[in-house]
Amino acid sequence: MKTFRPVQKTLNRPVRLGVLISGGGTTMLNFIEKIADDELDAEIALVISSQRDCMGIQRAIEAGLKTKIVSRGKFSSVADFSNAIFTQLREARVDLVTLAGFLTLIQIPEDFYCRVMNIHPALIPSFCGAGFFGHKVHEAALDRGVKVSGCTVHFADNEYDHGPIVCQKSVPVLSGDTPDSLAERVFEKECEAYPEAVRLFAAGRLEIANNRVHVLGE
Repeated sequence: MKTFRPVQKTLNRPVRLGVLISGGGTTMLNFIEKIADDELDAEIALVISSQRDCMGIQRAIEAGLKTKIVSRGKFSSVADFSNAIFTQLREARVDLVTLAGFLTLIQIPEDFYCRVMNIHPALIPSFCGAGFFGHKVHEAALDRGVKVSGCTVHFADNEYDHGPIVCQKSVPVLSGDTPDSLAERVFEKECEAYPEAVRLFAAGRLEIANNRVHVLGE
């Protein structure tokens, strides 16, 4: 079992983010807002979209960010698709890749091990894996009748919604909730959790041992 102490040395500079999107880019917008408000010492070095016509890529362009389109359909295999993405990320000198509503499976190369994070709108291992994304997650939570939901930030591996968990934040599920209202409450916590995880990474405070993330100094 691999052990790192920590997974990243303290950067002492803005962390360079690669942001991967497939939809509206709301998580990307949260990063932009936190950076502008001096709540996140980071710069978005590159935004990669798997969809040419998604709202998120238009928002990235409007924000003046460097963007690339890498469509899954243009590649014969997951390996080739992933290689094209990580080639772009290397060229952009990205420190940390953040999956921000990126809906296509990728294979993470060795040099990006523990340098790819994902956020999921549920408390993993509940309501996660292939097919659980967006409102489908919240619909499943409501159908099951859970009393608590939330979000999870984790280091990504080569499975959907898998890999060591960095942090989780919870919200109550209310009796009158709809998928929309629950999604809104969970997203408020996502806006806190993802920047928090990025800050811990950049500060060199994350250690992985036996597939568990420990925050150094706590």
